[in-house]
Amino acid sequence: MQADIGVIGLAVMGENLILNMASKGFTVAAYNRTTQKVREFIEGRAAGKNILGAYSLEEFVGMLERPRKVMLMIKAGSAVDATIEQLLPLLEPGDIVIDGGNSHYADTNRRTRYLAERGLLFVGAGVSGGEEGALHGPSIMPGGNPAAWEHVKPIFQAIAAKVADGSPCCDWVGPEGAGHFVKMVHNGIEYGDMQMIAEAYSLLRAVLGLSNAEIAEIFARWNQGELDSYLIEITADILTKKDEETGKDLVDVILDAAGQKGTGKWTSVTALDIGSPSSTIAEAVFARCLSALKDERVTASRIFEGPKAEFQGDRQAFVEQVRQALYASKICSYAQGYQLMRMAAQEFGWELDYGSIALMWREGCIIRARFLENIKAAYDKNPQLQNLLLDDYFARIIQNSQAAWRQVVTTAVLHGVWTPAFSSALAYFDGYRSATLSTNLVQAQRDYFGAHTYERTDRPRGQFFHTNWTGRGGKTSSSSYNV
Repeated sequence: MQADIGVIGLAVMGENLILNMASKGFTVAAYNRTTQKVREFIEGRAAGKNILGAYSLEEFVGMLERPRKVMLMIKAGSAVDATIEQLLPLLEPGDIVIDGGNSHYADTNRRTRYLAERGLLFVGAGVSGGEEGALHGPSIMPGGNPAAWEHVKPIFQAIAAKVADGSPCCDWVGPEGAGHFVKMVHNGIEYGDMQMIAEAYSLLRAVLGLSNAEIAEIFARWNQGELDSYLIEITADILTKKDEETGKDLVDVILDAAGQKGTGKWTSVTALDIGSPSSTIAEAVFARCLSALKDERVTASRIFEGPKAEFQGDRQAFVEQVRQALYASKICSYAQGYQLMRMAAQEFGWELDYGSIALMWREGCIIRARFLENIKAAYDKNPQLQNLLLDDYFARIIQNSQAAWRQVVTTAVLHGVWTPAFSSALAYFDGYRSATLSTNLVQAQRDYFGAHTYERTDRPRGQFFHTNWTGRGGKTSSSSYNV
């Protein structure tokens, strides 16, 4: 028997993807560098299924039907390059190597070109959904060498999550690292979503003094409306869980120092490189960095006192204001993510289908949410949409939420409650909606000290001018450029 596809890497995601493939009728070869894991898997979870265990790379490659399809589910970075080098002597032109890990898109760009020079097809596939998604249906975002798509499409779309009409949450994203780029942006949006939900929780607790059980009921109710999403759903569940050791609410015994694996940082750094204002996503990353300074924060808490304000307003009205602020902030975070993808597509010459990307995120992945259907509808209506905030549906939501959003951020400031994502999203919105910003002064300052030039409001764009501000600087100016 020959395998339809082979998977290297038997950690949780690798094992579950193999089981998912086998459950859809595919025969899968499994290999792991530590061969004991292969034996345990074959004798355990894989027993009785169309899964073949290989104990060497040579045996593994020999099990695969041509063109061979090899999927790597291993740690991103040097391990991927090392495994590719080990595979190269064993593969032949037309074979396909798939990286299903959280690789940086720039590495996928490089690997696609490197393998193409050797006659091999490379696919960088972002996979989202965690271990449950991998087993029952993840969101898959493949990119790379387009010639590979016809060969991997039947498998990927069979194992992917499905929306209500049966459409798979998997489609071809674009060339080279486009798939991993979209997955990176997905993860950046995920950072923003999680931080904003935590801020809503913090406001309800710190300002209104609600218990975890009461907040859980609010989140469960929110999950029945516009905010219906996986992260809202699990938050309601988390807030009801008791710690078996102490009997306390489990969330209260978890240390407030968040970890991160780097994909949110990649999103923020890439946004800076491209010049895309993804400030809310960046604030969510910085929020985790600040949370990690636990000992310093404890020391600072003994030195500084915050405000002692007591909430005097309508408590139920404030709960609704927090809901509206959360939704408006969430829209801005997604708008930033899509803006980053649009600017990257221009930078790298990719043609991205933004409505299709929204569909890929509709089920299976961590940020799956009802309002992704509205994003798909927005791009179906206008594929050239520059920013989600300019779509009629989202513009109406933001406009109607403005007063509540501002009230929530104001209340947070007056009560000393930390809400970096809410505040940043509002600042992004206020900047984006402003025809005139104060950066004319920044540009004047740059020209004053560095002769960096400026454009004028009464002249066409693209013409640059320099002023001898002090009378001593002369007429020589710096070249005009943007990083």
